[in-house]
Amino acid sequence: MNAPADFTLRHDWTVEEIVAIHDAPLLELVARASAVHRRHFDPNDVQKAALLSIKTGGCPEDCSYCPQSAHHREVKLDRVELMSVDDVLGAAKTAREAGADRFCMGAAWRSAPEGARFDAVLQMVRGVRELGMEACVTLGMLNRSQADRLVEAGLTAYNHNLDTGPEFYGEIISTRSYQDRLETLKAVRGAGIEMCCGGIIGMGESVKDRAGMLQTLASFDPHPESVPINTLVAVEGTPLAQQEPVDALDLVRMIAATRIVMPKSRVRLSAGRSFLSREAQILCLVAGANSIFYGEKLLTTGNAGVTEDDALFSALAERKGASGCSQGRN
Repeated sequence: MNAPADFTLRHDWTVEEIVAIHDAPLLELVARASAVHRRHFDPNDVQKAALLSIKTGGCPEDCSYCPQSAHHREVKLDRVELMSVDDVLGAAKTAREAGADRFCMGAAWRSAPEGARFDAVLQMVRGVRELGMEACVTLGMLNRSQADRLVEAGLTAYNHNLDTGPEFYGEIISTRSYQDRLETLKAVRGAGIEMCCGGIIGMGESVKDRAGMLQTLASFDPHPESVPINTLVAVEGTPLAQQEPVDALDLVRMIAATRIVMPKSRVRLSAGRSFLSREAQILCLVAGANSIFYGEKLLTTGNAGVTEDDALFSALAERKGASGCSQGRN
């Protein structure tokens, strides 16, 4: 292991280098990623973020994984127009009381709209910040003027995932190009907003495609402040409904590779977490993840329940009331 090099921020990773990291012996990989993580973060710092769908369904994009696409007519989904500001802030307050310190709001739009709907989102952002929480939104494609107004409202971060590597992207989405996504990220960066950008594994892509996504993300200077790593939640009625579940150790490898390639980014253990055992989630945290989405729903798909998450954080806490030794027997 070349530990000293791991502590140097790089923007010139090659896909081949990242594949080699990803495919290293698992115990070596996790140890290497954990060392990088400890260099830049308190290993006990795991951020709780809440995610709310503020506008659900009817999206004109054809993303193969997404139940909110208007193209996937067989998906059973209740379409909801933009929620009221009061309802959104009520949900944010509930999330804060449950322990979340970051509140993320997602709207199923191809592009962020202008007019009253965008003004309402700005009010939501202001309200979330007034609650003392970080505010993140994902509204689709964004122009620089909209990004500037979100900054004025106090937005912490903008989420706009690349989803996968550039070579596999066309297999998943045809209504928006990879360059379209990069242009939105450029607008976000230019306005001084933190970038929240990651992707999904388990859509039929190769390890090289996963590495291609990480290589693209790491080429940003600075790196994205937040990198969510999702595993596909196969929803009935979408083109990817029959995909095989991701092996938990494949997710661990992806988390570890992300941590090594982007040492200072907050790596978010995101969609698909509800299918992981407590032990698998803890291994992801050891490998460099340091945020989870807290709450029973992620936009329209299920998430680990609050009871399960409380048990997870209880397991992570300092153990009290045990001496650590046992009495001997004659």
